[in-house]
Amino acid sequence: MGNPDSVYTHYFHFSELPFSIATDPHFIYMSPRHQEGLAHLLYGINFGGGFVALTGEVGTGKTTLCHCLLQQIPDNIEIALILNPKLNALELLATICDELGIGYDQNQHSLKKLIDVLNRHLLSGHANGRRTVLLIDEAQNLSMEVLEQIRLLTNLETNKTKLLQIILVGQPELKESLKRRDLRQLNQRITARYHLLPLSLNETRAYIHHRLTVCNGRPEIFKESAIRKIYKLSSGIPRMINILCDRALLGAYSSHTYLITPAIVSAAADEALAFSRQKSPYLNALLSVLFFACIGAGVYFLNGPKASHQRSVNQTQAEINQTRQAESKPPSLAKTETFQDWIGNPDYSLQAVLTGALKLWGQPVPPDNGRVNCHYIETTGLRCVFGKANWKDILAVHHPVILEFSLEGDEKFYALLTGFGRNQTMVHFKDHAIFPVADVLKYWNGYYLIVEPPLLAANMIRPHQTSDDVLWLRYLLNSIDRKIDAVEQPRFYDDRLAARVIAFQRRHHLPEDAKVGDKTLPYLKNRARTLDFPRLEVID
Repeated sequence: MGNPDSVYTHYFHFSELPFSIATDPHFIYMSPRHQEGLAHLLYGINFGGGFVALTGEVGTGKTTLCHCLLQQIPDNIEIALILNPKLNALELLATICDELGIGYDQNQHSLKKLIDVLNRHLLSGHANGRRTVLLIDEAQNLSMEVLEQIRLLTNLETNKTKLLQIILVGQPELKESLKRRDLRQLNQRITARYHLLPLSLNETRAYIHHRLTVCNGRPEIFKESAIRKIYKLSSGIPRMINILCDRALLGAYSSHTYLITPAIVSAAADEALAFSRQKSPYLNALLSVLFFACIGAGVYFLNGPKASHQRSVNQTQAEINQTRQAESKPPSLAKTETFQDWIGNPDYSLQAVLTGALKLWGQPVPPDNGRVNCHYIETTGLRCVFGKANWKDILAVHHPVILEFSLEGDEKFYALLTGFGRNQTMVHFKDHAIFPVADVLKYWNGYYLIVEPPLLAANMIRPHQTSDDVLWLRYLLNSIDRKIDAVEQPRFYDDRLAARVIAFQRRHHLPEDAKVGDKTLPYLKNRARTLDFPRLEVID
């Protein structure tokens, strides 16, 4: 009969298996949570120094994010990828050298010799405009000895910059390890951290439909009730979703049906996840409590149904009146909820606030809800600046700033701060949301992100160089020409950018050499002074 998987592929007319658990970039679905996680990894790639930590439960998509990251690495980045971290300190350094193609004596090597050759390689790369990133997957398996050695690698630096950026990816146990007192020095050097949560119900639905669409399948194969069942059984973990959907499709094929129902999903769970049907003593106790609660509710309704009904009618009418009043107000006045309720909205993702920041700078956003991350922002000539600060420093920032908030659990929320009251007791967020500073500070974890142009260039900018000055040049030309070039390396002065500079020089009767120096630079700086930069507003 052949492989049953291939049989159901033909049965449903799929071009390939839609729910394989193998990491396939062709099937990558980037939920808002995954986009935020990738943004943190891209920060680690684009900005040197310190550590970046990405954690998440088994099967939530951490390794998939790493593969997605590897596809977006600029040409001037060298990456050492460690997939098996169960190594001692000496083996880890040797593996890093192997990944970077650094030669060393295989028969006579020590920690000092390996660090010396690694340091020379990093200094040489830095001198040639290259940066090096060490990415360690399954980092929860690192021993204390190796974690300490990794921390020491961040001491390899010049007077101005760290030579090695380190990204740790692991399960939640990694977070607990980093809380140890003897690792506090490493923990303090983590400049960005993100915990990847499972998918929500809506994201689970979109994930299933996405994978079916990629292989030319029909999303309606899965009934809505079946999707809700899958979400409940998988808890939104992508790997578990894949397993359940794969077994459900095989079960549908065996039953000669083209529709996945909750019953088929339950049978797939029994087979694939080996769920037990036995009731736990806790469940029996819960049923007993519910039984007596039902008796009490019955007595209540027998004694006072009329009064209860009247209260229900009055309450319903009051709710209707409140809804009508809220709908009659403009959105800025209808927001009466607490800051915790407001910031807990899942729409306040990193992508959403980055999009808002771009709009404040007058820069276009990708069409059709395209991805907005720090790499895209660099194509506009702006840059992302991450950091941690106190509230006084935030109020001293000139531009709108994105704040990161932590509620219960590890989920992160983001809001774009646009101004504050003159007495600094109230702060203003995008869309005219206003809250007391005291309420905001209860949930702000100290991390921020600013979207801004680099400092004005002071030196000659030449074609084929890589620097922040090139970003600044892109920003000015994008503001003048009102267009953005889709480039992989925004900090690299490529030939297309040179052509735009020459066109600018031609319009202003300057030497057409693509060099931005003593003659061209003043024209661009004068243009910069006329641009209207967004500022934090001080409001009475």
